[in-house]
Amino acid sequence: MKTLYLDIFSGISGDMFIGAMLDLGVKFDALEAELKKLGLDEYELRQARKSKSYIEGVKFDVVLEGDANDHSHSHAAEPDEHSHEHSHAHSHDHDHAHGPGQHDHSHAGSRDHAQICQLIDASSLSDWVKEKAKAVFHRVAVAEGKVHGLPVESVHFHEVGAVDSIVDIVGGCICLELLGKPRVLAAPVTEGTGFVMCAHGRFPVPTMATLEILGARGVRVNQCDEPHELVTPTGAAILAEFVEEFGLMAGVVAQKVGYGLGTRDNHTRPNVLRAVLGESAGGAATNHDWETDRVVVLETNLDDVSAEVLGHFVETALAAHALDVFHTPIHMKKNRPGVLLSVICSEEDADLFAEMILCETSAFGVRRAVMERRKLQRETIEVDTDFGKVQVKIGRLNGRLIHAAPEYDSCARVARESRKPIREIMEAASRVARAAV
Repeated sequence: MKTLYLDIFSGISGDMFIGAMLDLGVKFDALEAELKKLGLDEYELRQARKSKSYIEGVKFDVVLEGDANDHSHSHAAEPDEHSHEHSHAHSHDHDHAHGPGQHDHSHAGSRDHAQICQLIDASSLSDWVKEKAKAVFHRVAVAEGKVHGLPVESVHFHEVGAVDSIVDIVGGCICLELLGKPRVLAAPVTEGTGFVMCAHGRFPVPTMATLEILGARGVRVNQCDEPHELVTPTGAAILAEFVEEFGLMAGVVAQKVGYGLGTRDNHTRPNVLRAVLGESAGGAATNHDWETDRVVVLETNLDDVSAEVLGHFVETALAAHALDVFHTPIHMKKNRPGVLLSVICSEEDADLFAEMILCETSAFGVRRAVMERRKLQRETIEVDTDFGKVQVKIGRLNGRLIHAAPEYDSCARVARESRKPIREIMEAASRVARAAV
């Protein structure tokens, strides 16, 4: 399986991630062309081969239009500030969001979560890049909302909403797509110590947003003796969204190794992000174009819940956009019949549904597991049958048609209108769809 391993012994930031991807072979011109689809024109991208602690790699920078500062190096900073994420002039280098009215941005003002999503949706970027970029921003918005005590929709972004950070997040997603959307693994998260200056004042490392982002994903954080911030909130959100497992490298055959360079000279380690692109065990047998993502499976065993409560819970959870809800008969201790209640949901909604289980049922505890999914490439088409138009879900793997599944609601409507058995409608729709694709 094609695998990208991020060796984050010296942390990660958005610009270092893109620099590492460019060093792995992502074409700068291709990245630049894709980013132009956002419709933002007040920046320029730069890449340069440089060395950091005698390690050669790519330094990636976003140069904002009208900024007189030299973006190829860090601007002057206070001793306890880091210069890890961006090298343009801010009061600090820490990408951060804020509540309404806290401060202005000298380049692009503030953007709220909805505005950033609208910007991404309005672009002609691929659906995968749109989905992933919005997911990364959502992780930051949720974290900042917790810090400020605000709902996600009320969070206004400062640095993360600025042009350069939009480029970092969207650009990172583009890079992964250009690499073929590999499986992403990473080393254990290593953070530094000390303090950073942000809008809230002088705060210790790890910063609040970084801790919230990684904590929400259940990622362990280890600190080292480097007296600087190593993991920025943007870097943390990239890790939380894409990395399937955190641990030591295991079973990866390195085909390419790239280095993304930071700006600052660290005290105890090179300020570089090492990225290893290669094959992991079973790669030759699983070289498929299926889509991958992660979901959370919540479970609890119940032996004292009524059928009415179970039915109500299923309806409530599905209405709250759970991916699936079901209950299975089981045999429990003391020879009691019971049910296993299961909820499948997104990682972002896991706490919501865990609370729902605890409050709506007789459960005293909920088990939580993060699982990978493999999904067929899918689309929904409309076909003309002898009975009327029917929606059909198409599933493909490596370009081959695997499933043509008529949508029940569409078939039921046509069956009512035509006064024909729904079975005939479904068979006709499937036959026409397979012939059409």
